[in-house]
Amino acid sequence: MNPAGPPRQWVAPSFSSAAADERVGSTERNSFFADPDSDAVGFVLAGGQSSRMGRDKALLEFAGKPLVAHALSILEEAGIPAAIAGAPSPARASLEAFVPVIEDASPGLGPLSGICTALSATTARYAVFLPIDQPLLPPSLIVFLLRHARITGSTVTVPSVSGFTQTFPAVLDRAALPALENELDAQRNGCFSAFQAASAALGQPVGSIAVELLAQAGEVSHPLGLPPVSWFLNLNTQDDLERAKALSGRRIA
Repeated sequence: MNPAGPPRQWVAPSFSSAAADERVGSTERNSFFADPDSDAVGFVLAGGQSSRMGRDKALLEFAGKPLVAHALSILEEAGIPAAIAGAPSPARASLEAFVPVIEDASPGLGPLSGICTALSATTARYAVFLPIDQPLLPPSLIVFLLRHARITGSTVTVPSVSGFTQTFPAVLDRAALPALENELDAQRNGCFSAFQAASAALGQPVGSIAVELLAQAGEVSHPLGLPPVSWFLNLNTQDDLERAKALSGRRIA
């Protein structure tokens, strides 16, 4: 099922902050097309070095298509317009064939820099961030996390599995941007610690949702019937890739 419905009409967002303009750089370079009827956008984080894999993970083939296409499909099936964020300049040409690319304003500082740049490039209240290397995430999880964020007004909403809070996928309220930028400017580049700082700055805890409970209640499910613990497999090495291929190759009753 694809809750996205009929094709959407895209319009370029306005840039409302001088600080955002300064970090993003050229608005022409980094403009992102958002759905005017939606308060949410999605970004696939593609700024990693892929050093353990030994080749660019964005275009690495998995189950018949590149990883970047899998990540974009997850957002599309969740009904969220998507772009690629955090991409370094050399990778932009190959990625622009898929969706708009938000070039990292401060390359080399990790995914937090890409997150700040992406939040600066949209006026949507909520932004959903997916890593490029988690192709087993079910779209229904993204739908639930976003719905939870809308209902609770949480600054940061992330899943947990087996008692461990995950950094991604993450739903961020754009109000988190100033605190995230402060963490980046202070060279505290860890994403989850930055999420905690942003939530604290707005007087909230990080919203962490136990995925196993959602699965038991039928709120989320995997199209292949995979258990929640396998949804968050990161494809960092060739062994991870082979494991994911084995999981995706079977449907669990």
